[in-house]
Amino acid sequence: MAINVRDEGKKVNSNINVTPMVDVMLVLLIIFMVITPMLQRTITVELAKTTNPLPMPDADHEDALLVAVQKDGTIFLDTSKISSEELTNKLKDRLANRADKKVFVKADARAHYKAVVDVVDNVRSAGVSDLGLLTEQKR
Repeated sequence: MAINVRDEGKKVNSNINVTPMVDVMLVLLIIFMVITPMLQRTITVELAKTTNPLPMPDADHEDALLVAVQKDGTIFLDTSKISSEELTNKLKDRLANRADKKVFVKADARAHYKAVVDVVDNVRSAGVSDLGLLTEQKR
């Protein structure tokens, strides 16, 4: 009677095949590169630069009310374009059911002073208790 000895241990490949993992990671990278610019929820403006800006972390919250004034005087409430006359009424509607009446204004550094003052005046007439003017740190 003979004993059969198998040498299957010599046939086992212990190398890890990373090609499928690399393929998946490249697909995820491409998806994130395409989707990330679409996640921006505000209008981009070139903010005025100051030496001692006051940090306003509340402006980054998802439910923060942002009013943006572009260089040409165009006004945006969050991402919707509105006129100066509509700003007061829309802000009153949005602030009606909120406990904190805080609004942040992002004005382009090259925007006309009158356009920014009109926006601030309309925001104040909507009954806003706290108004934040967003700026950037000088480098």
